[in-house]
Amino acid sequence: MFNKFCNILIISDLSDAFGTKPLIMEQNHNADIGQQPSFIPAGWIGGFSEHPPKQPYPNSKLLSSLPFEKNLDHIPNITRMLRAKWPEFSWETTPGDPKTRMFQMFAPDISRLGYDDKGRVWSIICPQQGVYFQTLGATMNIEVTVTGNRGWINESASAKELFAADITIKPTIWFSPDSNAGWFWQQLVKLDNKWSNKLPLSKSKGIRINATDENGESDIHVRMGERANYPFPDRTKHWRDYAWAVANLAVRIGAIDKVDPKVDEFNSWVMEIFNLGSGNLLQEKNILTWNLWAGSPELVNQEEWTNHAEYWRYSIDVNHRPPEGEGSGIADFNGNPFSASEFYLGIKIAEFTAWITKELL
Repeated sequence: MFNKFCNILIISDLSDAFGTKPLIMEQNHNADIGQQPSFIPAGWIGGFSEHPPKQPYPNSKLLSSLPFEKNLDHIPNITRMLRAKWPEFSWETTPGDPKTRMFQMFAPDISRLGYDDKGRVWSIICPQQGVYFQTLGATMNIEVTVTGNRGWINESASAKELFAADITIKPTIWFSPDSNAGWFWQQLVKLDNKWSNKLPLSKSKGIRINATDENGESDIHVRMGERANYPFPDRTKHWRDYAWAVANLAVRIGAIDKVDPKVDEFNSWVMEIFNLGSGNLLQEKNILTWNLWAGSPELVNQEEWTNHAEYWRYSIDVNHRPPEGEGSGIADFNGNPFSASEFYLGIKIAEFTAWITKELL
């Protein structure tokens, strides 16, 4: 259980075989490799990013003129996408101490940028993920829920100016059962019934965590290039893997939303255990940064896009693994693995279970 917890965020090839043409990246991003071939599928029109014309990257006038969209509101408009094939995350296990900075690649295909043939972005998704507790018969689900997005992309631009987007997010945590008959799940259901069905036993009632950009602004910028202020080790760079582009963002973790005193206490227990096992990944005031290494543009199957979250949910709940494979373990800059205290984690989980039992008396 401990190993699974420490690797807590460990989310169909749609390429058209016809009508594609090779595109050679303009820059040699790594001195020991050649230019990387990529492919742009047929149907690209472009032009959306050029209004108004001759604006410097990231075309702030265009971005600020766009309303924030909901991820599922415009699926019929989404014809193309970029997948985050190598999502590389970083944070400090002791906030404020750069010596404690850790790195982890989350599960492949964890995030997608969906857009139309002219280059307007309509959806940026981060599917559900989870960690399975075999001894408890339950899964803790984690999602960086994108609550709003706006952006543009130009598939013909240089690697430094391919796209720009703004998002608003709300990280969410909730439990789901391996079996409704499991002892731990039954205790949670009893407590939920006692407290007017307010426990995080579904996404709609999940623990909702506030988040901003690193300066406290609600709009979080997704911009091209690697994160400049937080250097990542060479093992996290993916030009050798034929990455087509890399973008970055940073998020400051805020407080959890209040529900009522008893539920708030339950949620505090959950967050304490989560952060103990994950190295304070979602610790309040911590800054979480990531580089999203994307593959080449792909055509979108809109039915697959619509069902993507359900596909992930099934894989996590039934197979207890992300459908596209695991990410990497948590490690420092030199590759030394992160190690939380299994002893203290075990004690905290036992205390949490005892607390639930007491609240049911």
